[in-house]
Amino acid sequence: MTKRTTADSMEVQRSPKLNWINGEWVDSLVYNNSINPATGDVIGRYAEGGRSEAAAGIAAAKAAFTNSEWKTNRHLRSKALHELADAFEKNAERLMETLAVDNGKIKSEARMEVSGVPSKLRYYAALVLTQSGRALETQPGAFSMVLEEPVGVAGIIAPWNSPVILLIRSLAPALAAGCTAIIKMPGQTAQVNALICEIFAAVSSLPKGVINQFTESGNEGAAFIISSPDVPTISYTGSTATAKIMMKNGADNLKRFGFELGGKTPMIILDDADLNVVLPVLQKAVTLFAGQFCMTGSRILVQKNIAPQFIEAFTKRLQSVKAGPATDPVSEMGPLINKENVDRVDKIVEEAIVSGAKVLLRGGRGTKGELAKGAFYLPALLLVTDNKMAIVQEETFGPVATIQIFDTIEEAIELANDNKYGLAASVWSTDVDLPLRMSRKLEAGTVWINNWARINDEFEEGGYKMSGLGRLNGIAAMHEFIQYKHIYHDAGSGK
Repeated sequence: MTKRTTADSMEVQRSPKLNWINGEWVDSLVYNNSINPATGDVIGRYAEGGRSEAAAGIAAAKAAFTNSEWKTNRHLRSKALHELADAFEKNAERLMETLAVDNGKIKSEARMEVSGVPSKLRYYAALVLTQSGRALETQPGAFSMVLEEPVGVAGIIAPWNSPVILLIRSLAPALAAGCTAIIKMPGQTAQVNALICEIFAAVSSLPKGVINQFTESGNEGAAFIISSPDVPTISYTGSTATAKIMMKNGADNLKRFGFELGGKTPMIILDDADLNVVLPVLQKAVTLFAGQFCMTGSRILVQKNIAPQFIEAFTKRLQSVKAGPATDPVSEMGPLINKENVDRVDKIVEEAIVSGAKVLLRGGRGTKGELAKGAFYLPALLLVTDNKMAIVQEETFGPVATIQIFDTIEEAIELANDNKYGLAASVWSTDVDLPLRMSRKLEAGTVWINNWARINDEFEEGGYKMSGLGRLNGIAAMHEFIQYKHIYHDAGSGK
C-alpha cells in the first residue's frame, strides 16, 4: 500500500511533510510522492501515516481530554477557536495556492474553499459561550438539571475533494463541544494537510494533544480509529459504501457516526424559469471542482415547454467551458484528482450511451496540448428517458450531467425522489409560491430555490436516505459530540 519513492528534486527529497501528533512533528520513515493532477508533476513528498500514527494520536487526544482543562473550560475553547480563525486568515493565500496545486482546483474555487473556514470557526467560538443546560425544581425541594458534556475523543476522516473546509466543518463543532480530535487526512492532499498542521501548531491556546492529524493514502489508520473503543464518535465525509463498512466495524463499541455521504442532486427547471439566471449557475453546478462534489447538479429535470431552448443553450455553455490548470488564469475547470478517475468516469459515460442515453455533448479525456499531461475530463451531457439507468441513480463524481424532460409538477417530484440519495435539490421558477410547496415534498436535506450550493454556517446541512446521518453546520452539528447528563438533587422541602 505504501512505498518508498524517489522525488524529482533534492529539495523534495530533503523536506517530506510530516504528521502532527501530541504537539510534535512525527515522521513515519515511509514516504509517498504528492502529484499535481493538472500536470502529473511531483510537487513534494509526505510521510505516510497509518495504524501507529492513529494509535499515537488517539492516546494523545485521550490524555489531553482527561488531563487538560479543555473539556471543562468553555472560555479557553472559544479563545482557541478565534485564534484558529485568525491563523487560517493569515495563511489563506498560502493555503489557496497549495490547494490549487495539490488537488487541482482552479484558484477561484480554492479561494472560495479557504475563505469559508474562518467564519465557521468564529461561529462555533461564539456558540461555545451560548451553550446552556436546563434546571427545574420538579417538586418542592427536588431539583433536576441536565448538563451537556463532551463525549471524548472525536475521530474525523476528511475527503480529498475539499479537504480544508470539510475538515473544519467537522473539527469546529467537535472542539466547541469540548472534544479532542484524531484526524485522518487523505494522501491526495498531503501538502495542504501539512500546512493545516502548521496552522494548528501556531495556536498557543490549544493544549498539547487536543488536535492530532496524520496523512494516509490507505485505510489502516482509519480502520484503527473506527475500531478503537477510545474514539466514541466519528465524523466522516465520503462515500455511502465506505460509511456502511464503518458502521459495521464500529458496532461492537456502539460508536456514534455523523456522515455526509453521496448525492445525486436534482436540478428542477420549471417552464417559467429565467434561463438567463439558470444557465450560468447550472454550468457551475456541473463543473465546480470538476464535478467532484457531493452536491454536483448532475441530474437536470426540465419541464417540457422550455426543454428545447434549455438543451440548446446549456449544451453550448458546457461545450465552451475552458478546462486547464490553476496556473492558467482563464481556466474555468480543473482536472479530476487522478487519471484513474478519468478512466472511471469515462467508463460510466460510455456504459450509459450503450444503455440508450442520447449524447448531447460527449466530453471525455482531455487529449490536446497541455491537457494530455493531466487528469482532465471535459464536460459530458446526456439526454435520458429511463430514470433507472445507473448514470441517473449513482453518483458519478465528475463533470457529467443527465437531462430528463418532465410534463407535470407531480412527475418532477416523483423523478427527483426516485433515488436512494437525498442530500440536496434545487428548484427554478419565477412563481412566488410553487417552489416552496415543492420543496416540502422533495426528499432532500437541503433545497435551494432559484439558486444552488448556498451554504450558511448557521444552518444545518446533511442528507436524507443514503446521503448521511446527522447534520453539519448550525447548532445540530454539536449534537454528534455531546452527551447529556441528568443530575437529580433532593435537597428536602425544608419543613
